[in-house]
Amino acid sequence: MRLPIHAITPETDYAEIVGWVHEVRDLGGLTFFLVRDRTGIVQVTMPKKKVPPAVLEAAHGVSRESVVRVKGPVKAIAKAPGGREIVPDEFEIVSIAESPLPLDVVGKVPAELDTRFDARFLDVRRPRIRAIFFIRSAVIQAATGFLYSRGFVNITTPKVVAAATEGGTELFPLAYFEKEAFLNQSPQLYKQMLMAAGFEKVFEIGPIFRAEEHNTVRHLNEATSLDVEVSFADHNDVMEILEDLIVAVYEHVADLCQDRLADLGVDLKIPERPFPRITYEEAIGIANRALGGNLSFGDDIGTAAEKAIGEAMGEHYFIVDWPTEIKPYYAMPYPDRPEIAKAFDLMHPRMELSSGAQRVHRHDLLVERIRAKGLSPESFEFYLKAFRYGMPPHAGWGLGIERLLMTMLDLGNIREAVLFPRDRHRITP
Repeated sequence: MRLPIHAITPETDYAEIVGWVHEVRDLGGLTFFLVRDRTGIVQVTMPKKKVPPAVLEAAHGVSRESVVRVKGPVKAIAKAPGGREIVPDEFEIVSIAESPLPLDVVGKVPAELDTRFDARFLDVRRPRIRAIFFIRSAVIQAATGFLYSRGFVNITTPKVVAAATEGGTELFPLAYFEKEAFLNQSPQLYKQMLMAAGFEKVFEIGPIFRAEEHNTVRHLNEATSLDVEVSFADHNDVMEILEDLIVAVYEHVADLCQDRLADLGVDLKIPERPFPRITYEEAIGIANRALGGNLSFGDDIGTAAEKAIGEAMGEHYFIVDWPTEIKPYYAMPYPDRPEIAKAFDLMHPRMELSSGAQRVHRHDLLVERIRAKGLSPESFEFYLKAFRYGMPPHAGWGLGIERLLMTMLDLGNIREAVLFPRDRHRITP
């Protein structure tokens, strides 16, 4: 019976494994193979005088990254990976790999990002790269489990839509039969409509699309967003949920992914609660003092200012009470200070992770806010209709999964957190 490599111990008597040839070392009378599966690496040792001739013949000339099946007794050996080795009495090449390889899976010869992405199926065979995606899976598992434990309903919303979520022009148009359509920027409008449906607590993990012409290490044109919406809640309520979720995800990864974190050389620190909260005005004050700048109320916080604020804060933090004019039309203004919205961003010292707000739930105010943004309420009639028949107060946020992973694992480029990234220049593989 085939065993995963990590299950083979020095005490195992006999094992059958299937995996990829990671390395080959031929010392004349002795050949070593390192064979790898997704769980680890084991040494296969072939003393030429002690293994059957058929095994030597089968293994002769096998190339790196070929898939092999090996059977044999297990022996304890201190110098081998995991303290054990297999001396085969059967060796089969299941699938031969061509040579030379498009990139070095062992990692001794570094490869540029484009080379890695062009042969991504090989790139993710590397234990360090594969670790990112095992941890990504654990992040999704932890976030999903956390939200289910809080009574949330998992939803799926359309990715082909007739109107922009946020307004503006950052859209990918589609030929959709006789109609004009676009890839959705976010599930924002639909998750709000489900508040009118009485779902009360919803979440979705799915792709979002932004036709932004960025070419930076932290932007993608197809990203994964974790979106949450909660009825009978304000911005403070959903900030607490977001804070609890981030900590729960970190704790889950720290607990279950120790080997994967070790592969990446990451010493994961659990964020401390409560996350500090600073107002938008306090944030631009920090940036102005650090940079000698002149940001004014209503200005966007750019990359340099964001970096300066992050260095001053040194941990996860919230920026709250944003100017209404620079937040989307659905962000609720304070009744006594309409120039300020009940909006927030969750920040890591490196970058923004999440944006959210209490939403406008009154139909008349929402129409007013849409017009104030230079948009046509008629284009949003399918959405506005839900606000005419009993829309509860509600709030929510969207969290970028790739950014969460990038900051958690200290990755240099957001594309490393995606199996097959889509940016301004890459649409294959």
